[in-house]
Amino acid sequence: MIFVTGGTGLVGSHLIPELIKQGKQVKALYRKAIPKIPLKEKVQWVNGDILDVIALEEYMEGVNEVYHCAAIVSFNPKTRGEMLKVNVEGTINVVNACLASGVKKLCYVSSVAALGRIRNNKEVDETMNWSEETSNSNYGKSKHLAEVEVWRGISEGLQAVIVNPVIILGAGDWGKGSSGIFKSAYDEFPWYTEGVSGFVDVKDVVKAMIQLMESGISEQRFILSEGNHSFKEVFTLIAKGFGKKPPHKKVTPFMASVVWRLEQIKAMFTGKSPLLTRETAQTAQVVVRFNNTKLIKFLPQFRYTPVGDAIKRVCGELAPPPLTGD
Repeated sequence: MIFVTGGTGLVGSHLIPELIKQGKQVKALYRKAIPKIPLKEKVQWVNGDILDVIALEEYMEGVNEVYHCAAIVSFNPKTRGEMLKVNVEGTINVVNACLASGVKKLCYVSSVAALGRIRNNKEVDETMNWSEETSNSNYGKSKHLAEVEVWRGISEGLQAVIVNPVIILGAGDWGKGSSGIFKSAYDEFPWYTEGVSGFVDVKDVVKAMIQLMESGISEQRFILSEGNHSFKEVFTLIAKGFGKKPPHKKVTPFMASVVWRLEQIKAMFTGKSPLLTRETAQTAQVVVRFNNTKLIKFLPQFRYTPVGDAIKRVCGELAPPPLTGD
């Protein structure tokens, strides 16, 4: 039996059908509604929350493997407290439940944000960690602290692997998370920056997670990235995938600083989350390159899907009407 947290999120909603296709028995956690995903009727769904310690231990009875995908992804300063609680305390609970229930192996879905983004043109690899000097992200801090709890579990005898995906390309609720870049391109958002980051197909994230869990590999973390690409390149590919006009106006650092402040003021009056925050404005301007070679060394047969192919597929899956969350 395999237990999946975050079954309604981008990674979890792609992971679960793949596990079912492979003949696995899957128990998945959901909070509000069971997601509309392929083969959902073959899943044992349990309603709950990773902050509920007692329920987690009950859910993990008879479970051999756990994929911990649940997290809050936000760059809005107002969500900092809730994000730290869910991402850190929730992971503490998951790790403790794994230890108490005798789970054989855990896969934790972290993020490259936990490694620190700003490295003065130095490639980011798995030896790095979040710090005040190398990151501007509360989200990154929350994932770093959560990773610390996974390492604590490892020290107490739990087999575990950590994956650190870059920006994930996949069809999901394009009103939030990384799928939001598809909505921006679909809406013909005209602005682009010269920032660079890593990108990866959600199907490759799922494939890597399953292969790592089925291997004897433990006590390791892995950056998951097809390669490093400019935001302009990626937004242009997405726009073309939808038959839309690609971005054509360059955003300067000064302009970005003005826009995020205006968005903050707008959010105060509307009560909605700002489209751009100080963190996202800074991140979009930075050139960050990620080293993806470690995974291939451990899984020599693994091959990434080219970003262009991933974008083409996702645009086809999202082409109107777009997918929405439950």
